[in-house]
Amino acid sequence: MTHQSPLHDLVSIIIPCYNHGNYLGEAIESIIAQTYRHYEIIVVDDGSTDDSKAQALKYEINYVFQLNQGLSAARNTGIKHSKGKYLVFLDADDLLFPDALSINLHQLKQNQQLAFVHGAYHKVFEKGSRIEKGKVLKIEDYYRQLLHGNYIGMHATIMYQRWVFDFFLYDVSLKACEDYDIYLKIARQYPIAHHGEMIAVYRIHGYNMSGNLALMLETALIVLKRQQDVLVNAAEKSCYMSGLDFYKNYYCSQIFDKLLYNLCWMNDYKNKEDEIYTIKKYRIILYFKLRFISISMTIKAHIKNRAPGSLVKMLNKTGSMIDLVRGKKKVNMGDFNRITPFSTNFGYERGGPVDRYYIENFLQQNELDIFGRVLEIGDNEYSLRYGGSKITKSDILHISEENKKATFIGDLSDAPHLPDDSFDCIILTQTLQFIYNYKAALHTCYRILKPGGSLMMTVPGISHIDHGEWRDNWFWSFTKSSIVKVLSEVFPPEKLLIETHGNVLVAAAFLYGLGLPELRKEQMDLTDPHYQVIITAKASKPL
Repeated sequence: MTHQSPLHDLVSIIIPCYNHGNYLGEAIESIIAQTYRHYEIIVVDDGSTDDSKAQALKYEINYVFQLNQGLSAARNTGIKHSKGKYLVFLDADDLLFPDALSINLHQLKQNQQLAFVHGAYHKVFEKGSRIEKGKVLKIEDYYRQLLHGNYIGMHATIMYQRWVFDFFLYDVSLKACEDYDIYLKIARQYPIAHHGEMIAVYRIHGYNMSGNLALMLETALIVLKRQQDVLVNAAEKSCYMSGLDFYKNYYCSQIFDKLLYNLCWMNDYKNKEDEIYTIKKYRIILYFKLRFISISMTIKAHIKNRAPGSLVKMLNKTGSMIDLVRGKKKVNMGDFNRITPFSTNFGYERGGPVDRYYIENFLQQNELDIFGRVLEIGDNEYSLRYGGSKITKSDILHISEENKKATFIGDLSDAPHLPDDSFDCIILTQTLQFIYNYKAALHTCYRILKPGGSLMMTVPGISHIDHGEWRDNWFWSFTKSSIVKVLSEVFPPEKLLIETHGNVLVAAAFLYGLGLPELRKEQMDLTDPHYQVIITAKASKPL
């Protein structure tokens, strides 16, 4: 939705969102509160599994959904759907000050040759207490300043000219620092400018990408090294070398702080302050050595040469850097040292349930089989999302007549009114645990599928029991072995594709009620069959 004012230029505010539905409303509200009124809001939902869509559609905005592709791809999608002469990118968990658009627009109109302008920002904790105020900088050469490091800091402080994106787009191969990459590319060729006005609020909440120190260090160095071949003079080369040192020192310093904390915690010193002080005296020497994990033994050697005797004894018993950080003698329970979960609602309020990652990946991988006449239980959200235009008829089976969208009412285990050989696909996700006679339900599925049709089923393995309306009807949890056995009694074994998903970390996180954004993709994708959080099964009826 565009706010009209024909005498002014349109500003497009693009909000990429991935499982940040709990913050999204406040971000949108900060745009609605702008003193400059001629704008459009574009929310790009990058495959969220939480309530991001519902939160977005509370407002008059342009909502775009795409399967999860990452932040760069989401921003590029926003650019394609935008109409404004000027563009602003606001992350879903951040905020704009009320005069942000008017200030930046005024600065750009003063000099239309600028590719973008940017201001300052406040860094605050989630609950609102400020921890850092943005600095006003005096900059002579913006490109050289960026070679020193990403002094801009926060993307939402920038307003771009639209023509910039005729020449540049965000690099979808980068997992982080994609903003730094595009700043360098633009500033290399076009003028930019900084002013000291406060534009935005960067919120620290524990799930920020910048908290992944190893990823940030790796990608910052990758991005900066891309500039090496285009440096044209000694000043630029000097700034480039300074930038490499800056990133290594900055991130290694933070990594080493964490290491120091773990070292001191592990030893349970009677006087921790003395031990911390003694170790930190040598911090500068040590964190220079903590640039790559392959030199962990060098770090240990430095610590041995300078640390107190009690710490040296502990290091001698430690086999590797990983053992040093994690500790062998004790397990630091941290936030998990509790007997109640963080969420009793499967993590919906923390960004969405962990298990939805596996369920939706499974359906996406098999979306070609979701076509024709499709039956889904409870609602038809997945049918429409993954079947789309391939669906000719979407049916819903629900246990209660209160569901007005249901085309069939009844229990899947006793449903003679469902017609034989009628459905090309049945989507049965997280339902079988609520059906006492689940074997009869599977026989029903086989009967009502057309020859060649497929059942797409997911069931819980390791899970807590629902606290809400379904708690007294949660009868079962399953394993791969049990699903293989029961499906083989109904479908030909050669027509089955059954997989497990999860590992010990995912299982623990799911039981504690953590949200999907609190785990990294590489953690989610590792499968350990001894910790089966979700079992997925595709079962096809022979032709």
